[in-house]
Amino acid sequence: MGSVLPSADRNTGRSSFRQVWSDLLFVHWQVRPEAVADLFPPGTRPDVIDGRTFVGLVFFEMRDLSFAKGPVLPVIGHFPEINVRLYSIDRTGRRGVVFLSLDCARLLPTLVARAAYGLPYRWASARRLRFGDRLLYTVRRKGQTGVRSRVWAAVEGSERRTGPLDDFLTARWGLHARAWGRTYYWPLEHEPWLFREVELMSLEDELVRAATGLPVAASPPASVLYSPGLPVRFGMPHRVE
Repeated sequence: MGSVLPSADRNTGRSSFRQVWSDLLFVHWQVRPEAVADLFPPGTRPDVIDGRTFVGLVFFEMRDLSFAKGPVLPVIGHFPEINVRLYSIDRTGRRGVVFLSLDCARLLPTLVARAAYGLPYRWASARRLRFGDRLLYTVRRKGQTGVRSRVWAAVEGSERRTGPLDDFLTARWGLHARAWGRTYYWPLEHEPWLFREVELMSLEDELVRAATGLPVAASPPASVLYSPGLPVRFGMPHRVE
């Protein structure tokens, strides 16, 4: 797989936007690289660990969204988000994430992200609820398709040590996206992840199949991770040749 640089060794340069991610639940399934290769933007391919790659379903709450050095956006800068993602590497060896869908509970950020950044945001009804150590996310996409997802998880108090697979899935210091007819790499930086023990109690999902065409979400996941969250800063995009 090669090494993944820690956040301290990354410098995104000038900021494009900042945000805080909280109550993150990562659910992953193993897939064959050739099964998803056509879903990657030009100039990138599936990144692998021990010959395997993964599709991820990630639930979290976005907070304190702001552009560049501007103030935090009131109201619209706080919402649940659920994304389906793959893991990429480009011709220069930069590792990242490719988003196949991002379901968001705010219409304006959805429209701006699609128009300005080419990201596949979808407007949805979504919510996050906490009941002590129980975490519930629900999402239903707006429109005729109405695909949905619902997850229950029990978060433990103890810290979880990470291994090579955890780092492969979460220590990704950028994203690859197709915008304006070209492929770009958006660098990001944040502190190292802190994970806690978590038990997946139930999951009913249609988002992964809608994004990939694969029925993997009907089977037990290969990895489930929980993090309380952290602040994130995105840099300016770089063109992928």
